[in-house]
Formats: sequence, structure tokens, C-alpha cells
Amino acid sequence: MKELLAATQAKVMEVAEINYVDEDWGQLDDYSPNFPVKWPCCLIDIQGATFSDLGMHKSAKPQNRQEGTATVVFTFANLKLTNSSGKAPESQKQAAWLIHDIIEKAHEVIHGFRPVQSHGKLMRTGQRKVRRDDGVQMHQVVYTIGLHNV
Repeated sequence: MKELLAATQAKVMEVAEINYVDEDWGQLDDYSPNFPVKWPCCLIDIQGATFSDLGMHKSAKPQNRQEGTATVVFTFANLKLTNSSGKAPESQKQAAWLIHDIIEKAHEVIHGFRPVQSHGKLMRTGQRKVRRDDGVQMHQVVYTIGLHNV
């Protein structure tokens, strides 16, 4: 899983607008003015995986081989300090909606990306907004990936 995280982190870093990319260890869980991130950010979390048995391979470690499907959640967040109401200036609206541009650019590099040669590709399966009361605009985009012969 470490190889999957490292390769995925490097791929997301191709999006120049994202200033902080890391594994999600709870950076945004503490509602404080001093988040340990730079805005906008992307946090990556392998939230779970399911496995099924393939059989034995005597020279492999471990010998019992499996197939799996993992869920990888990308949390995109930005500190929203500008108004996006209908009468706001256009430049202000664009700044307020930056997170949506970032999510789209990240999707362009993540969707179909194979972070580990022996595994499948990351495929988007869902997206949700996380409502917060501290000015942080946060969206989670869910991808799945097939894990082969693990």
C-alpha cells in the first residue's frame, strides 16, 4: 500500500494549483485556525479494501495469493475567504470556486492512472461535499483500484 500511496501522491502533485499533498492522518479534523496544511490541499486515504483468495504460489511471499479492491479517498480542501453570490465580482467568484477547478484537474491525472504496475487503474466511483462551519471548503472524491496477486 505504501507504493500505491507514494505513486499517487506524486501524480497528484502534477496539479500545480495544489500546494500540499499528503496521506490523510487527520490534518483537517482539528477545527483550529492553524491547520498543518497549505491551501489548497489534497489528502489521500486508503479507507478500506476487500480481498478474495487466489490460491498458493510457493515462491511468493506470502504464499497464499489474493485479489482485492481498495477504496482510495482524495480529500480536496481550500480556505474559502471570498463571496460567490450572484452579485459578487466575477474575479471573486472564480477565486471562490477554485476548488472545483482543482478537483477537475486532479481527476484528469488520477482517473485511469495505474500507480503500481501489477495493480489496476484508479477509477472514480463517487464524490461528496463535506459541510463544515469553519470556512474550509472540502470535497471528497472516491476512487477504487484493483489489487492483483497480493
